[in-house]
Amino acid sequence: MQPTFVLVHGAFANSFSLAPLQAELGLLGHRSVAVDLPGHGFRATFTRAYQAPQDPEGLATAPGSIKGVTLADNVAHLIGILERAKRNGPVVLVAHSRGGITITAAANARPDLIDRIVYVSAWCPVRLDVGDYYAEPEMAGVDPAAFASALAGNPADLGLLRVNFRTADPDAIAAFKAAFFADGTDEQFLTILNTFQPDENLDVGGSADRAQVATWGRIPKTYIRLADDASLPLALQDRLIREGNALTPDNPYDVRTLAGSHLKWLVDPAPAARALGELATLPAPSARA
Repeated sequence: MQPTFVLVHGAFANSFSLAPLQAELGLLGHRSVAVDLPGHGFRATFTRAYQAPQDPEGLATAPGSIKGVTLADNVAHLIGILERAKRNGPVVLVAHSRGGITITAAANARPDLIDRIVYVSAWCPVRLDVGDYYAEPEMAGVDPAAFASALAGNPADLGLLRVNFRTADPDAIAAFKAAFFADGTDEQFLTILNTFQPDENLDVGGSADRAQVATWGRIPKTYIRLADDASLPLALQDRLIREGNALTPDNPYDVRTLAGSHLKWLVDPAPAARALGELATLPAPSARA
């Protein structure tokens, strides 16, 4: 039966950025659903203060709809979509970047709804909590402070993380481009930056949300490495793959590699669509043995 690809966005993103990938999948004959997690897409907050001319004080204090949203809320929302998709046949669950945290927790809770789980340069914590990986050698080249000038407000006061992606600060814009899309044109970069939303929730999960061998571990899985990713470096991607394989040696990752940065695959989605399409007929590890 034809699978449904359920696509989960990363931090500050939404289903809008997945539209080009869905178009390519559709042209290859594949069915897909792009998810907006709670507080994302048309449920996001875009305040008047975010529009030009910007009001920095207002932007730093305006409430946001994503305040209080938890990883558990994201998982519950995703499970509802997976239940509906599963009625139509097999489900291939795909996530990018921070979306990997959500699909990992969903796989821990309802492995019966997922026929294959796919990480595209995405977080799949195994040995450490997500925040702890940032202190590891593989993340040494990633400097979160590079974006400090674009932060708006105090996350503790707002109850959310807010970034001014419409800043005119050339240093902040250059830091964003270097981290996410160094191999794109300035025009492409500004286009995708304008699909981002300013607010993201604070909950990235804990030890209970790491990959669990008895549930997540029994789902066939694929990791698509992004070879030129400066935001989630290749060394960290490879570490997550190794840790996942060590957790489930009888069910290792099927590993693919695409050239490009953290966002290039969304702007030029044809190679990614072909790679995902190949997974539609890939047998489970036990069937390949």
